[in-house]
Amino acid sequence: MKLRGLYAITPEAGDVERKVRLALEGGIALLQYRSKTRHPAQAAAIVRMARDYRVPVIINDDVELALELDAAGAHLGRDDGDLRPARQRLGPRILGASCYDQLERARAAVEAGADYIAFGSVFASPTKPAAVRAPLSLFREAKTLGVPLGAIGGITLENAPQLIAAGADLLAVITDLFDAPDIRARARAYGKLFV
Repeated sequence: MKLRGLYAITPEAGDVERKVRLALEGGIALLQYRSKTRHPAQAAAIVRMARDYRVPVIINDDVELALELDAAGAHLGRDDGDLRPARQRLGPRILGASCYDQLERARAAVEAGADYIAFGSVFASPTKPAAVRAPLSLFREAKTLGVPLGAIGGITLENAPQLIAAGADLLAVITDLFDAPDIRARARAYGKLFV
């Protein structure tokens, strides 16, 4: 599985399933199900929907839910547990890790079995305004790790090209995708950046 392209992250929205369907129709590469409260039924519906589009779903912060739903994998941040046991539990599934602005954390994550790493916030983020900022130079430095690199935080169609040029393989987007007037068209526009 090639991890490259638009990595849509579900918004906290009442009509999340409708919005996700539009993003899937627009051709996203990867989808992360993220919710502050556990909604297994909603997560299951989104995993089923994404399968119809052959888009892998990563469950944020919850290895057990990823296994329960037979999702494509899980993504863990610094407070979500150790990566090594997660790697063992997930088997061949995808394991992603948040590395914020820290190359050493990224190196340790890869050694622990992460399939991709994410840096950010790369720009000021409406979702996490207090998040630490990751410099674009980090992507060039992290290329030696040999895994796909994700960027998250304040990404828009306008600033996305500089992230790809810096070495980002995945652009994790919430607001600029799911708050767009035409979600399907916005997803397609992001996809064209990777052609």
